[in-house]
Amino acid sequence: MKKTLLFILLITFAHGVAQNHMVADLKIQGGNNKLKTSFIKSLASIKGGSILDSTIIEQDIKRLKRLPSVAHAYYQVFLSDDGAYNVFYGIEENFTLIPSLNIYTTDNDEFAYRVGLAEFNALGRNIAVGGFYQKDVFNSYALNFRAPYLFSKRFGLAFNLQSLTTLEPVFFNNTSANYRYNNKSVEISGLYEFNFSNKLEIGLNSFEEDYQYQSGETSENVPLELNIPKWLIKGIYDYNTLDYFYQYISGFRSQFNFQFVTSNQDGGVDDFYIGWNDFFIFKRVGEKGNWANRIRLGLASNNDTPFAPFSVDNNINIRGVGNTIDRGTGVIVVNTEYRHTLFEKDWFVLQGNAFIDAGSWRNPGGELSDFSRSENMKLYPGIGLRFFHKKIYNAVFRIDYGYGVSKNATQGLVFGIGQYF
Repeated sequence: MKKTLLFILLITFAHGVAQNHMVADLKIQGGNNKLKTSFIKSLASIKGGSILDSTIIEQDIKRLKRLPSVAHAYYQVFLSDDGAYNVFYGIEENFTLIPSLNIYTTDNDEFAYRVGLAEFNALGRNIAVGGFYQKDVFNSYALNFRAPYLFSKRFGLAFNLQSLTTLEPVFFNNTSANYRYNNKSVEISGLYEFNFSNKLEIGLNSFEEDYQYQSGETSENVPLELNIPKWLIKGIYDYNTLDYFYQYISGFRSQFNFQFVTSNQDGGVDDFYIGWNDFFIFKRVGEKGNWANRIRLGLASNNDTPFAPFSVDNNINIRGVGNTIDRGTGVIVVNTEYRHTLFEKDWFVLQGNAFIDAGSWRNPGGELSDFSRSENMKLYPGIGLRFFHKKIYNAVFRIDYGYGVSKNATQGLVFGIGQYF
């Protein structure tokens, strides 16, 4: 593979041949039963008649390994009869028709679940189509379509339809109330890939938020019901240099999200912005270890409202803290964990991890100094397990136990599908 290409280049140099070596043909081999060969070739930068370049080949392989449909990819280079070189891309394909089931408890300790089905390689072209039904006190559903290479190697499209209804805690005056929250939305986004590492997504979303009081404390300053039609424009800029080898990840990724929200309703509703950046840093440690890090920095319009956008939640940022225990208009979160492969045989991997989740929030209408207030800081170390199927996309069942050591701390188990980050 790599050694084969290096050997060829060294021999060429030793003989003083001052010419560019050409690619005779790109061939696809391996278990690409569903994934279309024509699609793989359309993504590849190496073509028949192009110059043989190991840097471009390595980049192609990294791109392929990021696809949901690809479990692993590699390459080989062989001299052809006419003096040019045949390049072979080997593909190990993922199973991509994935059911999902999440089971958890609500803030009222009631039973809740989400069941869904998604195909991540529709038509053999890495088109993702799926949906879910959720019972979390109330009924919810969503349908999703995402085709990053629908029109070309660089340009794609995404579409989402959602009606999400939950029982949400709202915090004000050192107390709280429970509201039935419903968000109905339709969103369409354009996806553009500048190059291997840089991508941009721009979307337009029309939605309606509806809050209905259910129980708890009340205040004359907090409405018992609120229904507001809105629309938002969003942008996501993704810089990604991650490299995958089955359960192991190495490299750096920065993902910046910005949303501007305005209302179709006159009077009493201010325009709103929210922005955050996720930084991901992964490093291989020996043969079986992986050090993983996520840093989230975010700010939103600093309105003094009980409906602040950044939440403190088990399933989002701090494992063991509980379900939506607080809200804020700014967030700083650091998640760091060491993952170690405990057992691996054929398709199965058992991985253990030790983690520290830490974060702080700015209170609605507060100051940046809120980040340094002890009552806003959360620190939760913990341990967990991961169960992998190496040939099924995102087939990672995780269980984590977080134990709080900060002020007013709790502890608890967190279950889910896929790595926490």
